[in-house]
Amino acid sequence: MGTQGSPVKSYDYLLKFLLVGDSDVGKGEILDSLQDGSAESPYAYSSGIDYKTTTILLDGRRVKLELWDTSGQGRFCTIFRSYSRGAQGILLVYDIANRWSFEGIDRWIREIDEHAPGVPRILVGNRLHLAFKRQVPTEQARAYAEKNGMTFFEVSPLCNFNVIESFTELSRIVLMRHGMEKFWKPNRVFTLQDLCCRAIVSCTPVHLIDKLPLPVAIKSHLKSFSMANGMNAVMMHGRSYSLANAAGGSKGNSLKRSKSIKPPQSPPQNCTRNNCKIS
Repeated sequence: MGTQGSPVKSYDYLLKFLLVGDSDVGKGEILDSLQDGSAESPYAYSSGIDYKTTTILLDGRRVKLELWDTSGQGRFCTIFRSYSRGAQGILLVYDIANRWSFEGIDRWIREIDEHAPGVPRILVGNRLHLAFKRQVPTEQARAYAEKNGMTFFEVSPLCNFNVIESFTELSRIVLMRHGMEKFWKPNRVFTLQDLCCRAIVSCTPVHLIDKLPLPVAIKSHLKSFSMANGMNAVMMHGRSYSLANAAGGSKGNSLKRSKSIKPPQSPPQNCTRNNCKIS
């Protein structure tokens, strides 16, 4: 993992991520959705491996990602074993419209535990735009991720939904594990877009975002921001969970306020001022 060094570098941190999963789950689609960066492998031999770089902004710091797409075919398992040695993060990818690809995640976890133990990983359900053909329920995948200590995302490269957010969250996990967060946390910088999303999501439940008078693209980004920043639990248990509670809650709040108001104190008996005497 690279850190901030010479001023000629265009990034502050350098991370190597692997995308693993069975064949035809859309790992190449995820890489193709990234517009920036280079697609040329730094190694001459790249048979069975797709490579791409991209740079993301994480709390004001530039993080360059080297993304390696290892083929899911059995004959490339030896390539995965060699490339996994220097990986700092792994994305386990399956197709939500292919039940078999989700069941194959167990095999990839065993490979990771054997050849890259302790490397942070997240579970990614790809091709969310094919939700009408869904074969893997979201609740089941989320429970599976929690059981294995992973963060869970459902992404759609076609709609550009949650792709960058998944890479950002994995980068945050990796840097926090290596103790790098202390270098930038006191100087955290939010973009204007992050500030606007945070302001809207903090007072709007995720199930009411669709009712906001906003374009569809912005609504999708708000949902993605909410999932990436883990604000759903706060919203579901906070005051903004239900708009119907606003009217009923005002009464309870008024009662609490009335209890906190202290009654006026009577004037002291030895007061000599005329306006203090009670007739």
